[in-house]
Amino acid sequence: MKIIATLACRNNSKRLYGKPLQLLENYSVLEFMVNRLKEQKKIADIVLAISEVKGNEAFIELAERNNLKYIVGDDRDVLGRLIKACELAGGDTVYRVTTESPFGYLEGLDEAIASHIEKNADYTAHAKLPDGVLFELIKLDALKLSHKNGEYKHKSELVNLYIEDNPSLFVKNILQIEDKWQRPDYRLTIDFPEDLIFFRKIIRHFGGDDKYIPYKDLISFLDVNPKLLKMVENITDENYIKPVH
Repeated sequence: MKIIATLACRNNSKRLYGKPLQLLENYSVLEFMVNRLKEQKKIADIVLAISEVKGNEAFIELAERNNLKYIVGDDRDVLGRLIKACELAGGDTVYRVTTESPFGYLEGLDEAIASHIEKNADYTAHAKLPDGVLFELIKLDALKLSHKNGEYKHKSELVNLYIEDNPSLFVKNILQIEDKWQRPDYRLTIDFPEDLIFFRKIIRHFGGDDKYIPYKDLISFLDVNPKLLKMVENITDENYIKPVH
């Protein structure tokens, strides 16, 4: 199995423009994510899947500055871009996470990979993690089938929607974490200006944006800082799409 981290990039949010390019401290959200993924030996490569729409050139500059592979493709066909990104690096499995979610559950990666292989799964993810912490392992062939047979909605940022809608066609593998660390009610993704302020406060507490913050340390910190969580707990938007787990 050759795992490629495929990161879909575009600057089209009306809530917080250019979310992946916003600075946490010294690094942008996307560069923070890339730096953490580079530390994962079981991820063979990182490829940016960039929208072709004008205004996304900054992602090309970021890719070249960080010696990353990239593809440029259809803005709305996010699924198609991820497929091309994985193919570019010669992969057969996509590591997928949204580019506004820097606090991924990377300590769960080894378990996810082992289970994905053991069960010959098409899709593997952990349940009951905070929104924004989830990562997904998806077979490239499953994504290709989704793209071939799916409707317009299945090719959007809801990359795994066709798999969700057609469970009989795929082996879906959902892992569980210990009850004490389950926080499905927490929201740890950057979608609004308040989120960015919230993340910067977390980063500064842990000493800067040059290191990974272990999930349990992050949750332990948030659990004893309810005032900090209140900064983002009531953020709502009718157009905000919570990822399909």
